[in-house]
Amino acid sequence: MAAYRTIGITAKTELAHREEALHSIVDMLAAHGVNLLLDAKRCGHLPFATKHKFYKTVDELDLLIVVGGDGTILRVVREFHPLTIPLLTINLGTVGFLSEMTFQEVESMLPRFLDGEGFIEERSMLDVSADRGTENLYRGSVLNEAVLSQGTIARLVDLRTCINGEELTVFRADGLILSTPTGSTAYSLAAGGPIVHPQIPATILTPINPHSFSQKPIVIPGNHTIDVEVCTRENKFKDIEVSLTLDGQIYITLQRGDTINAKMCDRTVKFLRRSPDTFYGTLRTKLKWGERVE
Repeated sequence: MAAYRTIGITAKTELAHREEALHSIVDMLAAHGVNLLLDAKRCGHLPFATKHKFYKTVDELDLLIVVGGDGTILRVVREFHPLTIPLLTINLGTVGFLSEMTFQEVESMLPRFLDGEGFIEERSMLDVSADRGTENLYRGSVLNEAVLSQGTIARLVDLRTCINGEELTVFRADGLILSTPTGSTAYSLAAGGPIVHPQIPATILTPINPHSFSQKPIVIPGNHTIDVEVCTRENKFKDIEVSLTLDGQIYITLQRGDTINAKMCDRTVKFLRRSPDTFYGTLRTKLKWGERVE
């Protein structure tokens, strides 16, 4: 008897060999006697989908299988937040840093997960809101990061940053990354931020190309509240454009005086993993951590 009675499947929309890959996974699930529900928007047009039903909300599911890359996982987390069910992730993308297994491992690993093997790993998120006076521009959660950055004109932006109401500094930089530990290995890392283990309840602030050598990345407790005010300066060309990008998928244009508020979310995202902690192995295999450069 399968450990998860009702399982959903969603996938990346544009995926090489998509139909063949999904068909084999569906057949494997059917062989285990699970109640299978498909993502109508992304799987409904496939020929084999006519034999199956579709889920309307993830509340109908015990487990959601996500086929794709990290971008697909971020999309699922955003679309269905708050998620109360675990995700089992199969990488058919590029790096697949968040994914649990490759497609080549599905035949050997999937039956074991269905029989109840595996462990639940929880990842923290950031609740983020953007406001313009009394108007709310955005409210939602991110698994990786929220990025404030300058737009089309190559000029530094001033971002007044407070922690728990106390002023930290005014970052004069190309931008500022507010990252979760999960996101510490993404854009924040590329901008010079530290790698933070995902089990540490923390938020990472990483300035992008700061003007001052003293403004370095800082790791703060996750339960501390971050407030950032956009303090762009007028210039003879036009106001500097500033944007807020959330998990690389949502884009909001900001202006002088807009404020961003961020704090660790009180809910987590649950991933079904093969072992209790695969983070160090992931660093070695996917980031090539510690490999010698010849």
